[in-house]
Amino acid sequence: MTLTLTAELEAAIAEGYERRDPNNMAPTIAYFEDLLRQHPGNPVLTYEVAGAYDTAGHESQARARYEEALRLGLSGESLRRCSCQYGSTLRWLGEYEASLQVLDRAARQFPTSESVGVFRALTLNEVGRQDEAVAELLTIVTNHAEVTDLGRYATGLAGLAEWYAQGRPTDQ
Repeated sequence: MTLTLTAELEAAIAEGYERRDPNNMAPTIAYFEDLLRQHPGNPVLTYEVAGAYDTAGHESQARARYEEALRLGLSGESLRRCSCQYGSTLRWLGEYEASLQVLDRAARQFPTSESVGVFRALTLNEVGRQDEAVAELLTIVTNHAEVTDLGRYATGLAGLAEWYAQGRPTDQ
């Protein structure tokens, strides 16, 4: 199911974010739940409800809604964001392998997404694959060396990222 949001729905979602108070998510959850009741089966709104539950620290409810949004055919940027958040929620729930599966799939679907890479690195760290996690993060940072003060270190750090990614080869 491919869904194009109307301008009205996009504005309603933006309004929900404008009103959002991360310290009191109950009104935001109610707002997005009401919006979803008005547009049942909408994958983007289902994803937004999931995100509101997630921000409130209700990972189990968020998980169910993320899974529902995916079943409903979430796509595009909403799918990328949902994959990051769903993978993160699974990590918080201690379901590391499931988290890694979600994020590995997202990395294949969105190979240039730094956000996917960062959340994937967090999960790699949790499953004891620290070298891969460091490699992922170093790659992201060195790909944007121009906005940091890495300067001449960027090339060496990019090489270090590759070394970690290859499993610390000893024939160097």
